[in-house]
Amino acid sequence: MLIASGFAQNAETGSADAFKQALEKDGFTVQQGELGVFDLIKVYELGLIPAVYGNNPSTRYIAYFVPPAPGYEVDKLGSAIAQVVGKSGNSTALIRWLRTDEALVFVGRTPPECRYFSFDANLLFSEIRNETVWVWTSLGDPVNNLVIKTTGTPDGKTGDPFNQTTMLITTADRGIDQRIRAAAEAAGYNESIVNTQVLPSTMLNMGSANKSDTFAIYIRPAMFKNIQAGNDYLNNTPAKVFRITPNTTTKLNLFQAPELKARGTGTNEFDLTEDLEELRQAILTKYSGLNATELPTSIWLLEGYDGLQRLINTWGPNNDACYLWTASRPVDEITPPFCDLRMYYNFTREPGIVLGNDPDEFIIVYGVNHVATGKGSYQNFGLFGADIMNGVGAVTDADFNGTAQEYLPNNPNAKYLYVYKIARNSTDTHCFNVPFGIGAYGIDLNQKLLIIWRLYLEKASKVGPSYNEIIYDRAIKFDPKK
Repeated sequence: MLIASGFAQNAETGSADAFKQALEKDGFTVQQGELGVFDLIKVYELGLIPAVYGNNPSTRYIAYFVPPAPGYEVDKLGSAIAQVVGKSGNSTALIRWLRTDEALVFVGRTPPECRYFSFDANLLFSEIRNETVWVWTSLGDPVNNLVIKTTGTPDGKTGDPFNQTTMLITTADRGIDQRIRAAAEAAGYNESIVNTQVLPSTMLNMGSANKSDTFAIYIRPAMFKNIQAGNDYLNNTPAKVFRITPNTTTKLNLFQAPELKARGTGTNEFDLTEDLEELRQAILTKYSGLNATELPTSIWLLEGYDGLQRLINTWGPNNDACYLWTASRPVDEITPPFCDLRMYYNFTREPGIVLGNDPDEFIIVYGVNHVATGKGSYQNFGLFGADIMNGVGAVTDADFNGTAQEYLPNNPNAKYLYVYKIARNSTDTHCFNVPFGIGAYGIDLNQKLLIIWRLYLEKASKVGPSYNEIIYDRAIKFDPKK
């Protein structure tokens, strides 16, 4: 039998309606929210946000849209954004006034089979020196497909985590977590499928005051095996999300800040260094009649707790990922803290590059296929406008197979490498044409662009790989010699 939320009801998975009733019986106010996909470019074009925030072009994220705390009105900006992305406007993805004794609960199905998914809790805004500061940072390790407890992976054991029933409790308080787990058990949910995502309250400013922190929670599914099944999940997620508030104040029993999984396995990719140099020389030889400019590669985003301690914008790094870009230094060294939001996203000081539509003007992106070496579950590189950080398209490792063999036909390690072309109007195979003339969904010919690489989830460590164990990806800009 199917219940209203669209996921199966049986002795193992329980009933979301019975869960809500059990919570209310225990003295909680239970408000149901919504789940929906966030189109950041659309929201930007309507003037509601000052930038696109480095969206992942190959992945659409699902956001929790939750009602305000009891007694508060929904945030006006958050309500407007919710309506733009097709939500009711009574809930918002900008989660404000979240008390330490409250919880947000997801109950329903996980994404269908894909390369990666996670539930990721983020801090968005914090108050410092009487002004609101954008601190966007991930709060600990995400709950990903390798660690989540579901009906297919009870107690986090190895199994099938996809399209399975799960419950995820996000809270700062151990006592609230225990009461919610008891209500789940009363509603028929097995303890083995219940997960807790801890909010590190000692590092946060939680509560109902106007100057309290603003949060967000995202589900990040990537590279669905069945595209139609993935789209169905994104457009009609078979789950419910609740904001749960105790009706009377209870004695707090706060969780300690959770331990983070250690990056790194001791294995690295550096035995491929000579092969990568051979590939570089082959690329330069093939296009020797053109001018070549090798672009810098550096770490784009530092880890989240760094930004939380310094109260700077870290642009929402996920601990399951590594981030590189074609700029000479990390983003936090470019944008100072405590400044106007619109200035905060001004990248005009960055080198960036302009890509014209001359047939002899293009970029060659190349590097190690980190999925083939076992350092990641999936990787991509995206093209971004440097001024508003709008990602307009991406190439994933699914497109890499065989691309380096053309340059290194006699090298057996070519299977661990890739080459891809970036242009405007090319008909070449293994080429991505950057769109233009379509607003923020493109990058115009006179606008600077950046390349950003993402590498997610090393299976051996169940977290993002170590930067010290991967070879950085690279890019070369070619144009006609003057």
